[in-house]
Amino acid sequence: MLKYELIPEQLFYEGVISDENFLSPEIIKDSVVILTHQVEYYTRLKNLQLSAAEERRIGFKVSPKLVEREMRIAQGTIDGSISALENGVSFNIAGGTHHAGTNWGEGFCMLNDHAIAANYLLDQNLASKILIVDLDVHQGNGTAEIFKNEKRVFTFSMHGMKNFPFRKEKSDLDIGLNDGTSDQEYLKLLNEHLTNTFITFKPDFVFYQAGVDVLGTDKLGKLNLSTRGCKNRDITVFNLCRKYNCPVQVSMGGGYSPKINDIVQAHCNTFKAAVELYF
Repeated sequence: MLKYELIPEQLFYEGVISDENFLSPEIIKDSVVILTHQVEYYTRLKNLQLSAAEERRIGFKVSPKLVEREMRIAQGTIDGSISALENGVSFNIAGGTHHAGTNWGEGFCMLNDHAIAANYLLDQNLASKILIVDLDVHQGNGTAEIFKNEKRVFTFSMHGMKNFPFRKEKSDLDIGLNDGTSDQEYLKLLNEHLTNTFITFKPDFVFYQAGVDVLGTDKLGKLNLSTRGCKNRDITVFNLCRKYNCPVQVSMGGGYSPKINDIVQAHCNTFKAAVELYF
């Protein structure tokens, strides 16, 4: 998507970032991926052996370049999580591939970058209680399925109740929103439920899926957040991470407004909110 080129260009133009802020990920190791995804599914994905039905569920025909891109995205989220442990916050300009489950791809997602990175941190004893905050307009169904029996990971998804995926999985906390939900109600619910989650679960690391398809301009979202409301959402998440001393890794997630500028501005605001609060 064009936004993945325009976001860094805009951040460079505004002086928010510089070359030294960037990491360039390698291709992830197979041994790391299979901590999360079923070996049989991952092998067929890499060998381009998915069925036509599986490709339809993903939303496009799988190619070597797409698989490599997904593998680099996942490694980028791991690299970012390690950076967040050192610096408090980090970003993946792509990522947020939350519809990929243990043995399936869906909704333009083939490998679940937050789930892979969370399992990596647990496996390496770099974190012990991980909170995944998913504020994309679509439920993080793949993430919920992957961690349904993992007590060290708490899955929090606040999403459109009547939006894709129409068969939802059960997160540890699902907050389904009515169509047309706007800033005031959204931010009140988020602050209330996320604060309570921090207090009760006591995470030591956070992954944040910051999709901007919650905007009222989004053609797929059905919610009604303003650009300011979307940034205040990000500020709410970052303030809670800071209050409870939790490093946070952010992946971008979805955004489908007809005007590309609306998407880029909202994503850039997430970066700027973090810079304002952390640096």
